[in-house]
Amino acid sequence: MDELKGLIERIIDRVNINLREPAFDVGPYVRNLIPLSQFCKFYAFYGLTQHHPLHFSFKHSNMAGSYFLGKCVVDHSVLYKSDIRGDELKARGDIFNYRGLAIPLHDDEVIRIKDSILIKNLVHNNSHDPECPEEFRIQNVVSMHYANIHGSPVEGSFLGPFSTVDLTTLHDCVVGAYAYVQAGELSHRYIEPGQVWIRSDEFEFNYRFPPDVLKKYIDMEVGKTPRGVFMDFVEGRKEDFEKVFQVVQCKPPISVPDGAALSKYAVVKGDTQISENVLVAQRAYLDNAVLGKGSNAQENCYIIGSRLEGEDITAHGGKIIHACLGKQVFVGFNSFLQGKLYCGLRVGEKSIIMPHTIVDLDEHLEIPAEHLVWGYIRNKDDLCQNSIPLSKLVESEGELQVGGMHFKGSGKAFVHAFAHRLQHILEANGAYFDGHSNRGHAQKGQHISFNTIEPYQDGPRQGLYPTIDITP
Repeated sequence: MDELKGLIERIIDRVNINLREPAFDVGPYVRNLIPLSQFCKFYAFYGLTQHHPLHFSFKHSNMAGSYFLGKCVVDHSVLYKSDIRGDELKARGDIFNYRGLAIPLHDDEVIRIKDSILIKNLVHNNSHDPECPEEFRIQNVVSMHYANIHGSPVEGSFLGPFSTVDLTTLHDCVVGAYAYVQAGELSHRYIEPGQVWIRSDEFEFNYRFPPDVLKKYIDMEVGKTPRGVFMDFVEGRKEDFEKVFQVVQCKPPISVPDGAALSKYAVVKGDTQISENVLVAQRAYLDNAVLGKGSNAQENCYIIGSRLEGEDITAHGGKIIHACLGKQVFVGFNSFLQGKLYCGLRVGEKSIIMPHTIVDLDEHLEIPAEHLVWGYIRNKDDLCQNSIPLSKLVESEGELQVGGMHFKGSGKAFVHAFAHRLQHILEANGAYFDGHSNRGHAQKGQHISFNTIEPYQDGPRQGLYPTIDITP
């Protein structure tokens, strides 16, 4: 495995050069984090459909357990059990609109990953950087367990476990564990662990988890695997995924209605039911779950002992346990909603659970309809300090402080921006498909086929994949 070891060291050096400011050494976080033997145990696989342009190019890389869809180029990188999902890449001839400028695309957009280490990551959406609309670039990056890179070109950066970079171009930044950032463009910044930060020209939302709370759920120490409630939760269920990846089901384990899509690489257990136009992505986990019409469960989502009434969005990494969601509820990236058998959770319709929200109940709780929710919630008192009616937020102009959350700017613009984005997600996922029109991911993914590729099993190239170029 000499070449694989050399590749990892080369990536570490390249990322460290970018992170001279802020001074940050990624080496101790990734060296020996994953036993080298693991990089030979799992195949990589890619999806084929008539709806997505085909071009995969892999060079001097390891891609153990990773999934690719759409146009993807991977050079000199290590991708471990990551999902590179290019089903929303822009197409040749599309117009990219940015602040009144209409930018035509000369070519199909491609996800280009170079000199990077991604560990159990999700890469999705398309580049929102007007300087490179045809390339969704991830270069000189180390990204830890279950981070999301969503519509965000990233260069020379480190992303902590369970962090999310959303619609933000990053240059030479460090994003702490369980931090969420949506800020347009950032350079040479350190985003504190547990910070939830949304910034635009019209508003800014800011909240940071108390360090003692964050440490309980996700803790990252140099030279150690991340630990905490989140890691225990996912690691305790990984055997179910191993079974799915060992033997791909030819026949769905449950009934799949018209207009719905259930990935062969999702776990389905117990008395689970899905309705029309439901999308269940690969690496989703359903156990005694009921998903109403037009709902979805994205990658790394867990829905256990719960009911989603319909048109509910569970963004990448969202976890819902012993809960009932009314219609059109949004559960944001990597949120953790845990009711219990003796104290369940109910979320009223059209409420917005902000990305990176933790609801871990010690009493029964009902979140009213049309509320914005964030932070850390265990009971009714916590809910009062970590939520606001959307109708009240709409009226806010200037400064607003609720508990540990600070908001400034136009509440109306914030609510309208969220509403617009949620409608786009439902449309893109095919929630409104009527049998003929409004096709989305659920319908386009119904007839997907998969091909697998494997690395060298011995010799100096052990763990590396041969150079492969796959075209139609």
